[in-house]
Amino acid sequence: MEPNPGTYMLILRAEETSWVCAGRLGRISVQPGYYIYVGSARGPGGLSARVGRHIQKTKKHRWHIDYLRAKTTLIEVWHAGGKKRRECEWAGAMKKMGGCCPYPGFGSSDCRCRSHLFFFKIIPKLSEFSDSVGAQIHREVVGDAAHHT
Repeated sequence: MEPNPGTYMLILRAEETSWVCAGRLGRISVQPGYYIYVGSARGPGGLSARVGRHIQKTKKHRWHIDYLRAKTTLIEVWHAGGKKRRECEWAGAMKKMGGCCPYPGFGSSDCRCRSHLFFFKIIPKLSEFSDSVGAQIHREVVGDAAHHT
C-alpha cells in the first residue's frame, strides 16, 4: 500500500457477541457478522501508515474504531488513493448496499453522515461496491486474516 493520501474501508468480522466501551459512544454491543468502517488517510504516511495502525491489535485507543477493532478480526482492506474526499460518498454507498448503521455517530463526528460504520450479516461484494461508486477499488488481505487464508 502506498504512503499517499486516500480513502479506505476496514472489513472486520465478529465471531461472537460481546460488549465494548467505545469512548463517548459508551457501551456498545458487538454482534456476529461483518462490520465495515469507512475512513480516510490524509496525514503523514497516508494509507500505509493509517492502515498499518489499524492492523495492530494492541494500541492506545484514540478513535471509535480502535475500540471495535479490539473485539473483531480484520480480514480485508478496500482502498483507493487520491486527495479527493470520498468518505461520505463511500458511506452512502454502503448504506445503499443494505448496511445498517448500528451506532449513530461512529466515526462521523466531523461530517453530516449518520455513521461511518455499517453492519452486514454477509460480507458485501467488492465488485458491487466498486460499481456503485464508479471507481476501481483495491483489495488487500491483511493483518489477522493473513494467517487464515
